Amino acid sequence: PGSSSRSPSSTAGSSAAASDAPAMTAPSADARRARASLIVLTAGSLGLQPLATDLYLPGLPAIAEHFAAPASRVQLTLSVFIAGFAIAQLLAGPLSDRIGRQPVMRGGVLLFVAASLAAALAPTLEALVAARLLQSLGACASIVTSRAVLRALFEPEAGARVLARAIGWMTLVPLSGPTVSGWLITRFGWPAAFVAQAAFGLALWWGLRRALPETLAHPDRNALAPGPMLRTWRSILRSPVFRGHAATVSFSYLGLFAFISGSSFALIGVIGVSPQLYGMAFGATVGGYLVGAALLPRVSRRVGLEATVRIGATVSLTGGLVLCALAWSGVQSVAAVIGPMMLYLCGHGMVNPSCVAGAIGPFPRAAGAAAALVGFLMHAVAAAVGTLLGLWHDGTTRPLATTVAVMAVCLAVSAWTLVPRRKAVRAADAAS
Repeated sequence: PGSSSRSPSSTAGSSAAASDAPAMTAPSADARRARASLIVLTAGSLGLQPLATDLYLPGLPAIAEHFAAPASRVQLTLSVFIAGFAIAQLLAGPLSDRIGRQPVMRGGVLLFVAASLAAALAPTLEALVAARLLQSLGACASIVTSRAVLRALFEPEAGARVLARAIGWMTLVPLSGPTVSGWLITRFGWPAAFVAQAAFGLALWWGLRRALPETLAHPDRNALAPGPMLRTWRSILRSPVFRGHAATVSFSYLGLFAFISGSSFALIGVIGVSPQLYGMAFGATVGGYLVGAALLPRVSRRVGLEATVRIGATVSLTGGLVLCALAWSGVQSVAAVIGPMMLYLCGHGMVNPSCVAGAIGPFPRAAGAAAALVGFLMHAVAAAVGTLLGLWHDGTTRPLATTVAVMAVCLAVSAWTLVPRRKAVRAADAAS
């Protein structure tokens, strides 16, 4: 049943939790503690990407000034991160299916720490871009594998609720990160943001080393072979359930990434707020994400995962259209940007966990590959969107607002036309 979960406590000393049969008994105190630890570790792993992006956003104008570079070149530090993150998922997922979840997650976090320190010490903009690429590889390995761990332990609907709780904790990173980094950058300069990222990564690595269970019971020896890998991806892409959920979450993420990529130049460069105030404003938008993630478990229990996606998409559409209308009406203020984006992110908080769980759900034995593929689709186009937004920068908030609105429309159309209805999803799960 969709609401059942596989007890994480049973994985403490073995890989038994990766069995196909969900646990049917009430969870013990040990199981609840193991579940709580899993949520915290998942939140920390998922937090590497927003940490690597959001924490240094208040410093983008300072980086441009430090290296005497235009906004379009500084945007490469973000676009290269997203491009590397997208491509690396195609290897990280199958690699975790081959050698296990633990070594891939822990190795990725260590790479993230080393790359963060390299970014803080970068002597040129080119060196900073290269360090950001390495950061993306490490973050990717951790995030993709954490999704596969959830698929091993939970059925799709229960997994979406656990993922939503993890996202709720994860939002502490983007909620407080820009505010903290705004203070750090104001006081110590932009490299301090990368030192903070390295410290977070070390703490996460310690937690993973102590408490992460290995959930891969049956390694796939052919997971990294080109032929089987291509056949696995082809099988996944043939699934209308996967395609519908993957397209929808990709559009939702594109709108979010447009805001991440362009918000510092819009709010600091156009409206004229300070880095510290920018951090607080950015954190406020994440509050909308937190509300959406908190609503997801309640809504999905009542109407199901697929209907929850459509509700979230409609909420995001409203926020995107309001943002665009205000920008083209000449209203350029912090409230005119942050208010509508809070609404957009509220919808994203419902769409993202639901679609990720829905896309991976039909593939319990290829969860790593499915997680990698949906992540690749989400981020591949996002890199281009960030670059184009930097080139389109015209000294107003209109480029940012228009991009978010277009993605919101695409999100709504995809959610209402491509995400299969509940019966079709269950039929696909049974067939796989």
